[in-house]
Amino acid sequence: MPFQKGESGNPAGRPRGARNRATILMQNLLADDAETIVRKAIELAKDGDIAAIRMCMDRLAPARRDEPVVLDLPPFATAADIVAASATIVAAAAAGDLTPSEAADLAKVIDIYVRALETKSFEERLTKLEDGAGLARATTPVETGAW
Repeated sequence: MPFQKGESGNPAGRPRGARNRATILMQNLLADDAETIVRKAIELAKDGDIAAIRMCMDRLAPARRDEPVVLDLPPFATAADIVAASATIVAAAAAGDLTPSEAADLAKVIDIYVRALETKSFEERLTKLEDGAGLARATTPVETGAW
């Protein structure tokens, strides 16, 4: 491996958090007149300028990207529980309680959980087989920290 973990490939490069020169220049230019510009935007919005209204509303009440989803799912102990949880998600989407994208996101979470359970189960079975056969246990990338 050419670089150590946490070491930059270009130590002399731009420091973390450094801002672009154009961004700094624009901020400095606007800083002097920021209050005047904001007052004018508000004035235009009050006069009915749709673009100014939209800009003000976007700043005052931005659209939330992700809202918490309230949905009672059964605990995931067995495969039947996972099927029941998936059915609950489908039913909520069909009833209009969840949007299709919210339902898809929840289904992805369940899928990731199922894959994690499968991986855990596979590792436990493999360890049991290796111990029973007297084989030396192979280390995984997770155990060695290679990931």
